[in-house]
Amino acid sequence: MKIAIMGAGLSGLACALTLEKNGLTPTILDNRRCAGDRFVNGEILLPMLEESFSDPLIQLSEAYGIYLQPTNNITALTLHSENKTAQLTGQLGFINLRGRVENSFESQLARQLKTKILFNSPYDYTDILKEFTHIVLAVGDFRYTEEIQRVKSSLAVTLKGAIVAGNFNQREVAAWLDNTIAPKGYCYLIPLSGQEANITLAYPEYPEAQGLSQNKLWDKFFERVCKDTQQDLRVTDQFEIHQYRMGISAIPRIGNTFFVGNCLGTMMPALGFGQLPSMLSGIYAAQDLLGQSSYQKTAKSIYQSYNHSLTLRKFLESLDNAKLDTLIDLVGTPLANRLLNNRRISLLKIISRLLAPLFG
Repeated sequence: MKIAIMGAGLSGLACALTLEKNGLTPTILDNRRCAGDRFVNGEILLPMLEESFSDPLIQLSEAYGIYLQPTNNITALTLHSENKTAQLTGQLGFINLRGRVENSFESQLARQLKTKILFNSPYDYTDILKEFTHIVLAVGDFRYTEEIQRVKSSLAVTLKGAIVAGNFNQREVAAWLDNTIAPKGYCYLIPLSGQEANITLAYPEYPEAQGLSQNKLWDKFFERVCKDTQQDLRVTDQFEIHQYRMGISAIPRIGNTFFVGNCLGTMMPALGFGQLPSMLSGIYAAQDLLGQSSYQKTAKSIYQSYNHSLTLRKFLESLDNAKLDTLIDLVGTPLANRLLNNRRISLLKIISRLLAPLFG
């Protein structure tokens, strides 16, 4: 068996680590200069929005031997609508780094590998088919998947983000649901340290958004963040992404080609994060290659997570600002706080099933 992993992101590296631990050495190809060779940003792992795991880092460690250290745990999540604010407290999840920094999740995974990654590789899927018996497609781009199979594209998103300097509670994240800032979208603040945070504006590129000025929306968002954090923030770095597509492939495996990460469809539509499903897709593909399970079956949980997340997004998109104010009021109640901290239930699954008749 000769296995090629195309891409050294979260899913490709998780796949490679799982194969290594079971005695197989894949060839890992990446067209970038290093693992995580992209802009630096913060992301979060929220068990309340995962399908089944109460603590994803414990599960990755104990079940799969993959060890990750977050930059911090989350003890408070502040939610803002146009006129309301609510805060959830408890052990809510984790903050981590992505991109070309030493402690990003990609860098941490790469350091656990014994296999050398072949960076700056000008790979071509058709050529690799001739040399390898199995291919794990983990390049993080739907365009590669679309050349091979049908993809269900749900939406395309514009993102504008920045690293800002200020003073931050390292265990508190914030999100804004306000159509005057992010039409049918969301904004968030994730602290990277006590002195730096990542702020991001994200909204779908629906036809009605075509005439919007991204710069004007960004200016309004930045002003709102400064107001809500009660400080004059200073931008130290910025990034923009247009036409970032979210969708899911029709089939997880075709012949001896496995689709993992964004090539499968692990970016969850509700809030745009998908780190855990991405790593799980790589692990599940490796388990199939090892003869331990069927990727066609194990990938079903990722498809379910995607569909549940999409249902939640459709619901949030249907709310105007007055209804978002009401939602934030409800989230701020003690009962909601207890439910969101309950690790014995899959809140995402329950919400999706309740909303499915209208938004499924």
